[in-house]
Amino acid sequence: MKVGIMGGTFDPIHQGHLLAAERAREEAGLDEVWFMPTNTPPHKPNAPKATAAQRLDMVKAAIARDPHFREETTEIRRGGTSYTVDTVRELKERHPDIDFYYIIGADMVQYLPNWTRIDELVKMITFVGLARPGYSADAGQLPAAIRASVLTVAMPQIGISSTAIRDMRRSGKSVRYLVPEPVFAYIEENRLYES
Repeated sequence: MKVGIMGGTFDPIHQGHLLAAERAREEAGLDEVWFMPTNTPPHKPNAPKATAAQRLDMVKAAIARDPHFREETTEIRRGGTSYTVDTVRELKERHPDIDFYYIIGADMVQYLPNWTRIDELVKMITFVGLARPGYSADAGQLPAAIRASVLTVAMPQIGISSTAIRDMRRSGKSVRYLVPEPVFAYIEENRLYES
């Protein structure tokens, strides 16, 4: 079985995340995509605005109707700073029969040489690099060992970000249709991201 891991803060999860997961699933021939909210991301200096439990609730709400998507709680359960290499090792120990793929945006493809213990990580998984507005997913300039583990996937350009959604909420604007309807309802009900 081939499983894509889509990690992120998901603060909140939005339509762009779902579209990216679906494109990666189809283009890379994945059987499933597991959405894995990070506990504390190492490359983002500011803590998520919603709690880990709230972010997980929003992920569950967003993917509930898609049989190819499921949530994965490894990083939230483990706590602390989430390093992909530790997470992938744990997932491979728990699921030795699964081939894991790690879905990342084009901006992260160029940053891969800076990932913690990337030399170990590229031996365990394949990265699926998604085209993203303003970034190239071209792995051509990366060191050979990293380049060999990157599969590039074209994606429709969609300019939605969690940061913009939080900013809109803070300024009192609607985020309906930027997030799945169940996520919109959750945000409203819990008054998330308000000023």
